[in-house]
Amino acid sequence: MKNAMIITLSRLMLGLGCAMLCTAVASADDSAAIRTPPAPATPRINGPTVFGVRPGSPFLYTIPVTGDRPMAYAVDNLPAGLHVDPSTGHITGSIEKAGTYHVVLRASNSLGKAEKDFRIVCGDQIALTPPMGWNSWNCWSGSVDQDKVLRSARAMVASGLINHGWTYINIDDTWQAPRGGPFHALQGNEKFPNMKQLCDEIHAMGLKAGIYSTPWITSYAGFPGDTSDNASGAWTRIEGYDKYQVNHRLGKYSFASNDAKQFAAWGFDYLKYDWNPNDVAHTRLMAEALRATGRDIIFSLSNAAPYDEIAELSKYANCWRTTGDIWDTWATPGAYQNSVSEIGFNQDRWTRWARPGHWNDPDMLVVGQVGWGPQLHTTRLTPAEQYTHITMWCMLSAPLLIGCDLEHMDAFTLNLLTNDEVLAVDQDALGKQASRVYTIGAVDVYRKELEDGSVAFAFFNRGDDKVTVPIKLDRLGYWGMKNIHVRDLWRQKDLGTFDDDMPLTIGAHDVMLLKVTAPKK
Repeated sequence: MKNAMIITLSRLMLGLGCAMLCTAVASADDSAAIRTPPAPATPRINGPTVFGVRPGSPFLYTIPVTGDRPMAYAVDNLPAGLHVDPSTGHITGSIEKAGTYHVVLRASNSLGKAEKDFRIVCGDQIALTPPMGWNSWNCWSGSVDQDKVLRSARAMVASGLINHGWTYINIDDTWQAPRGGPFHALQGNEKFPNMKQLCDEIHAMGLKAGIYSTPWITSYAGFPGDTSDNASGAWTRIEGYDKYQVNHRLGKYSFASNDAKQFAAWGFDYLKYDWNPNDVAHTRLMAEALRATGRDIIFSLSNAAPYDEIAELSKYANCWRTTGDIWDTWATPGAYQNSVSEIGFNQDRWTRWARPGHWNDPDMLVVGQVGWGPQLHTTRLTPAEQYTHITMWCMLSAPLLIGCDLEHMDAFTLNLLTNDEVLAVDQDALGKQASRVYTIGAVDVYRKELEDGSVAFAFFNRGDDKVTVPIKLDRLGYWGMKNIHVRDLWRQKDLGTFDDDMPLTIGAHDVMLLKVTAPKK
């Protein structure tokens, strides 16, 4: 093995004995293979264990269930004001009284039944787990329109992504027309003739809708923003980026309240608010405007949050970008561009700020067909690098926003996005971001505590050659312990019970994601 690296770890061993351990090497070297087994035909309830809503706000949660259809749904102990559609699993209504409601989600088909304990927390916080969905920019960029967005929503349902917890369908820049309507707010342009109808259709599928804006006079792509130097909010289009970027600045008059009311009236559930640098004053202004609408709208800051302001910004935002724009490469692609590895392995200083309701955002996912315009290409990431990409974002408790063409996903991409045990690491209710616990050679080891008392460990091989590394229990925090249970999450396979070293073979730019559970004392 060229440049092979053997890194010794201690205290992990198969319960079958050391002799068998020496030949039992877990591997992440089948990088081109589909690793996740298909979901069973029997019902399995996926998604988080908790959901947050504010008192009186419209409620929509679709129970994510895999298994053969038709499927029947029920919920025990639903609070007053909510009801579940038994044929779709859509929970709708509103809750007036704050509190934590413990319910049981149920699903059944001709082959079996499933149930899951679930908490509905009605209070001040929403986004108790990171949002999961799709954004139009990395796929359609300026060519996005209402039809493409609606087709993407239909594809999220038809592909089964909705059954794994994928929820948001988000429009990015270029939808905006000048102010008008009952709120004197930004309106949809000729590409988006009926925003209310679009949101209604998305909600009818059990999904949620997102929109884009900026406190600048003019957006990055040259469309109206929510401030103006004119008290009337008048906006004049300027052709050509070199000319209109003069209005990439904050105007004298803010129309954040007008726009927030319009977004809520249309039925949007998510706002990406995009400018640089993010400042506290305009963040607070829009956050308060969104709250005043009476609709729960996730508030996501983009591009990017200044670290020295994050203590204040994180009080008002549900998510904030920690980086510039991502590109579908492993190495640094160019000026003003950021690669997957460059972003993923440089998030350590942000760890302390991640918590339920407030998430660090390392930007969208660049898997599948991407391209920033009508001409798309297959991601330039290798299969191994895509496993690393998804694993790192889940370990970081990051928002997961797919950026590809949902209508044309290949089997590999769909499999990559539908591993419920991997997604559960991202959606874990404890809400802790992983931290790097040690590095040996080319391998970085990340550790993330989980709500059930277990720990997720990700072993990232950042090098250009395959390596073999053993797990070292003392380095992982299990000094002197025995009967440690280890599960490979990508393959959804138990590796056994260990109390000594276990070697892992990891391909170049690849990862092993393990869930480690210590015996109860």
